[in-house]
Amino acid sequence: MEKEKINNQNDESSDNLETSISDSETEQNLNTEDQDIRKDKKNPEDEVAELKEKISRIYAEMENQRRRYEKEKDEAFEYGGFGFAKEALSLLDNLERSKTSLENDDNLKGTDALKKLIEHINIINNDMITIFKKNNIKAIESINKKLDPNLHQAMMEVEDNSKEPTTIVKEIQKGFMMKDRLLRPSLVAVTKKSKSGYDNNEKSHENKEKKETN
Repeated sequence: MEKEKINNQNDESSDNLETSISDSETEQNLNTEDQDIRKDKKNPEDEVAELKEKISRIYAEMENQRRRYEKEKDEAFEYGGFGFAKEALSLLDNLERSKTSLENDDNLKGTDALKKLIEHINIINNDMITIFKKNNIKAIESINKKLDPNLHQAMMEVEDNSKEPTTIVKEIQKGFMMKDRLLRPSLVAVTKKSKSGYDNNEKSHENKEKKETN
């Protein structure tokens, strides 16, 4: 009986110890979770600062979108007819080709019919140029200008020692601008120095150096 009593007491002590350990672990876990919650919880000043930063980012993004929209709207208004204008230039080209073809026709040269046809072609051409100008479409000036790769495209070279190299002396196809945008470049012929011209320049330079040396 005494042994059983002792065993029961031991069992109760063991259960009490386990319960105590379990309660201690539970309390530690609760304390740890409480500390984690405290860490995660921000003070009001930090929360206000974070909200202000979020609002600033949202406002900046909205402002950028508004600016993009305004820019796209302005471009649509300013250059809405860009594609149409570019296609319409072919009409001017066809008028010019027709005029050249008629002027070179041996059967029509010197006739009143040719004169009337040319007059009508010139009227239509001038009317189209006037319409283009009203819509801020203007021809690019080329003759006697220096070649500008942004505006001109050199199609051929012509030997000419009287002008600086890459000076435009012939316009093969007229170029046009729509405000500050290029509709199409001018196709041009530019000057280049002839071989004799380079030789003369070299001799002139040598003679100049000899005179300075003497």
